[in-house]
Amino acid sequence: MAEERYVFKASRWTKGNLFFPVRIEITPQHVIRVKPHLMSSDEESIAMSKVASVTIHTGLIWSEIRIESSGGADPITSHGHRKKDARQIRDLIEQLQKQGP
Repeated sequence: MAEERYVFKASRWTKGNLFFPVRIEITPQHVIRVKPHLMSSDEESIAMSKVASVTIHTGLIWSEIRIESSGGADPITSHGHRKKDARQIRDLIEQLQKQGP
């Protein structure tokens, strides 16, 4: 059985996302930020049970999302997402946290 995975890509029209846009991937267990590069990628993750808060800063078109950890780790931050996607990320995290493991 395949694991549920939701993927949200930042817009290529925003700073730092032109060639390799950042992805936010959400599974029932983790929130993952993937920043692809030419031959590699950087990944940051927070366990779903450790997500403390989700903050969205909206601009005219694009939004920045910040996902804080209760474990003291650095937050996951990503910019260049559509407002609708940022809200969907927040709502999905809240829904998955309520469901629990």
